[in-house]
Amino acid sequence: MSALAPLVLPPKPRGRWKPWLSLAVVLLITAVTLSPQWGIAFSFDAIVRNWQNGADKVLALLRPDWTFFPRTIPPLMETLQMAVIATFVGAVVSLPLSLWAARLTNPNRYTRGVVKTVLNAVRSIPDLLYASVLVAMVGVGALPGIISLVLFNVGIIVKMVSESIEVNDAGPLEAGRAAGGSQLQINRAIALTDAWPAFVNQTLYVLELNVRASTVLGLVGAGGLGLLIDAVRTFYRYDQLSLIILEILVVVVVIDSVSAAIRRRLV
Repeated sequence: MSALAPLVLPPKPRGRWKPWLSLAVVLLITAVTLSPQWGIAFSFDAIVRNWQNGADKVLALLRPDWTFFPRTIPPLMETLQMAVIATFVGAVVSLPLSLWAARLTNPNRYTRGVVKTVLNAVRSIPDLLYASVLVAMVGVGALPGIISLVLFNVGIIVKMVSESIEVNDAGPLEAGRAAGGSQLQINRAIALTDAWPAFVNQTLYVLELNVRASTVLGLVGAGGLGLLIDAVRTFYRYDQLSLIILEILVVVVVIDSVSAAIRRRLV
């Protein structure tokens, strides 16, 4: 019998130290951030001293006041109306802007750069700041909240959809261009079909975000449940606040379930 060939082990993969280096960098940044001299001066002493206050609030939140439910229905409906209207308007505005912001559907780099620059500026401003300014301009109510959410939606939808267009196959678009089609015809017949699933997916996502964001915008007078949240918080009615939180949770879960069903049909 011939002798067996010696077992040759493959070389150890290089770069095994990189994950450990990344972890060390994260730990170092965290330590510097929490340090009293360079960071935010985070301390567990305050938590230890004031834990009783937190415990009282948690216990109050565990006992929702169900008799308060009828009072929450009108502002809850206003919140849903704000979210739906803002999502619809934002989606209508975002669809052409998404095509203008993508390189494959807008070869003109100058107009594409203008669209991206404006949208970066829109997206950089928090929706709460939009609501604060708009409340001073148009008054307290749902209108400033809807406008703020529309701006918030356009910034998100255009960015995500245009990036999904960028990673699509450019072959069909080049074939349409070679066949003599104009850019508008190519975008309408080819690019829009490819971008439609991503567009619907992002629209459903911002609808869920709008329900939660509209409750926060109400804290500055932009309508919805936020006005009621501010009122019950002022009087330390955490039992009533707990009921409002539960309602928001139920609405978000329902919207997420419906969105998931729609996404499964698109795949």
